[in-house]
Amino acid sequence: MSAPARIFLVAAERSGDMLGTELMRAMRARLGAAVEFAGVGGAAMAAEGMPPLFDISDLSILGLFDGLKVYGRVLRRVEETIAAAEAFRPDAAVLIDSWGFSIRVAKALKARLPDVKVVKYVGPQVWASRPERARALARVTDRLLTIHSFDAPYFEREGLPTVFVGNPALEREGRGDRPGFRKRHGLSPDDEALLVLFGSRSSELRRLYEPFADAVKRLRGARPGLRVIVPLAGSIEDAARAKIAADTRFDGAVVVGEDEKASAFAAGDAALACSGTVVTELSLAGVPSVAAYRVGWVTWTVARALFLLRTRYISLVNIAAGRELVPEYVQTRCTGANLARAAGAILSDPDGREETARLLRAITTEMRGEGRAADKAAEAVIALLARPGQRLDSGT
Repeated sequence: MSAPARIFLVAAERSGDMLGTELMRAMRARLGAAVEFAGVGGAAMAAEGMPPLFDISDLSILGLFDGLKVYGRVLRRVEETIAAAEAFRPDAAVLIDSWGFSIRVAKALKARLPDVKVVKYVGPQVWASRPERARALARVTDRLLTIHSFDAPYFEREGLPTVFVGNPALEREGRGDRPGFRKRHGLSPDDEALLVLFGSRSSELRRLYEPFADAVKRLRGARPGLRVIVPLAGSIEDAARAKIAADTRFDGAVVVGEDEKASAFAAGDAALACSGTVVTELSLAGVPSVAAYRVGWVTWTVARALFLLRTRYISLVNIAAGRELVPEYVQTRCTGANLARAAGAILSDPDGREETARLLRAITTEMRGEGRAADKAAEAVIALLARPGQRLDSGT
């Protein structure tokens, strides 16, 4: 029996931690004991048997200014990561999402471990901004595993082989229990309920908390019976609970953790959400939503000055649909008044809400792709490792 395949994984954010966990399980299902893992990950990957190299919350940053503030820390973490890779001597490295960190790791791997196959799992959104990133990635990686069906042409024209595996975020959410959740948390079947989702990064909570709280206040003033449900990502749960507990605008809100997210989605009639994966998850659940986002003002000013934003929409479901199924409010438009007006319009139109829910479910079903993303990702990595004429599996 040949030596086990050695896979070095790098997941520097919570979403990547989930992708890494699913990839580990899928590869073990195929290779059994003939695969070993090491690298950078979070709590989920640690539970799968890959101890974290460091706390990945150090790297949960967004935007130019935030990045500059922690630049030295990022470089230290890159060096720690490469040192661990050198000690592990992997056959392949899979770098998951987190562009700023993973591209630095990819460059260092190619310089110091040139024989290692480097795979990028989730590409930069070059169709939205920074198209030059496709060329930069092609120079230092051997394969791209993408979650978007429309990604391939942008990267393959730069010579980077690209495999569409599907969007795993659209596979995870089970069917929620609307009646059970409402009964458990004291909502009647007829109560109007708004979901409020702050995102998963501390910077998202910091920048979106005030406009979201102001929107809740305005909506409650106009709709006295409105109930508010706040599902929290584990990465911000403690900080968010503290802010909500001290804020009378959220009095009586139902605040739950990730373990109740699917049922919370089922219990909601509309949502106010941080733009990102959660908007896609809400769409899959058929919850009409309002998406909002803010970045640092330095980042926003530079992006506008250099025309870095190339797409009409920021939500993937809108991009896939080619229309604004989810209203978007970014930066200067992300105000409590605007958000309350948009969410109120959804709540006031039950028939329109039902039709939007139908369209959201249809488009996210198309976005999901055929088969499980983790299975296809595992097969792509294994195929890259196998020598010509060799079948790499648990029996090799």
